[in-house]
Order: sequence, then C-alpha cells, then structure tokens
Amino acid sequence: MLWVREVTVSFGDTLALDGATVEVGDDEILAVLGPSGSGKSTLLRVIAGLQRPDSGSVTFDGEDLGKVPAHRRRFGLMFQDYALFPHRNVGRNVAFGLEMQSLDRSEVDRRVAEVLDLVGLDGWELRETEGLSGGEAQRVALARTLAPRPRLVLLDEPLGSLDRMLRDRLVGEIREILEEASTPAVYVTHDHDEAERVADRLAIMRAGRIVQSGTLDEIRSSPATPWVQQFVGDPAF
Repeated sequence: MLWVREVTVSFGDTLALDGATVEVGDDEILAVLGPSGSGKSTLLRVIAGLQRPDSGSVTFDGEDLGKVPAHRRRFGLMFQDYALFPHRNVGRNVAFGLEMQSLDRSEVDRRVAEVLDLVGLDGWELRETEGLSGGEAQRVALARTLAPRPRLVLLDEPLGSLDRMLRDRLVGEIREILEEASTPAVYVTHDHDEAERVADRLAIMRAGRIVQSGTLDEIRSSPATPWVQQFVGDPAF
C-alpha cells in the first residue's frame, strides 16, 4: 500500500502541495482528479521521487521512501508525451528498463514479447517508432512502463495529447491492461469521464490538498464542500 501523508511542497512563494494526504491500496487504481494548477503533477513527482517534499512522508508497504532515490523505488512513470526514444525501435524502447537491470538477453526478449502482447502489439518488436499513431505510441510507452514489473505505476495525463475519440477508446483499454498486470496505479487527469472509467476510486484535488476521496457516486451523493459538489457535478468546471 502507498501512503502519502501531509506532504507540502513550495516553489518560492507558491504553495504547490499543502499537506496532501492520500493512500492507494494493493491492486487499486486511484485517479487524482482536479483542475489545472491544483498540484496533481507535483504530487505524482513526489511519489516518484522526482520532487523532494518540504515536509510530510511517502511510504510504500511500510517502507519510508524519504531517502530512496527515484531509480530505486521500482515505480513506473508514464508522461503525457510518452518520450519514446526515436533511435530505438519498439522492442528496444520497451526493453530499456529491463536492460538497466542487467538481465540476460533471452529474459529481456521474453518480457518484451510478453508486455507487447499485453498491450495488443504482439510482434511489433522491430517496428520503428517514427510513424506510430498516437494510440500506438501510447501503448508502446505503457508497455515500456510495465516491462520492469514496477510495484506501482504513475500516469500523468497519459491521454492528454490524443483526440477525444481515441481517448474514449484507449481509457478502457488502459484499465484492462493495468488489471491484467495486477499493478496498482495512480492516474492523474483533469477529465471527469476518464477518471471515472479508469479508476476504482477518485481523489479530488484543489489548491494542493486532497479535499475528498471515494467513488464518483459516493462523492456526488455526499460532497465534502460546495466546491466539490460543483466540481463533480459540472465536468467543465
């Protein structure tokens, strides 16, 4: 289980996180939902180990991660722009994290084939990344994230650069892939429908704080504040 407790982050005079507290259970997909500037991406970077908090703690399965660098946390991180390596083909992109583990080539090849099959790209190892559609690139990036068998997957607006039709199709597929991989995940988004479809539970964020968590139905039936009621009731809010 992931626990984030009372985490605060400031950038100069700007308070990005203000005592943010949230938990993610084993095999749970949590969507962090909030308007732009609410601190969602900063929270994800703190969990990943890319941003040091001013105060508060992050623990995973009882281990305090305060002094654990990002590359030792065994978390997978996927950004909106996918950041595929243009000089590597699909297979070598997916293999990147495995190669950092100094595994045997045969073991790397087996795992690459396994995760490409998981994301619906069986046999794509030798495809070049140039010319991939947005949906194909997203699947390759997700396969690369899952390949090293991370303990937790962190996704920062992973469908934000895609058009609405493609996003609607892929969001359900992402949930299926994460469920099949049995990997807990934190999914950052500002899209209400996306959050509801991909996640088991939502954490609503405003001004650097988690103001309410639960299923969308629970939050709508018992909103913690008038702002939450307006936010979950109006997807364009």
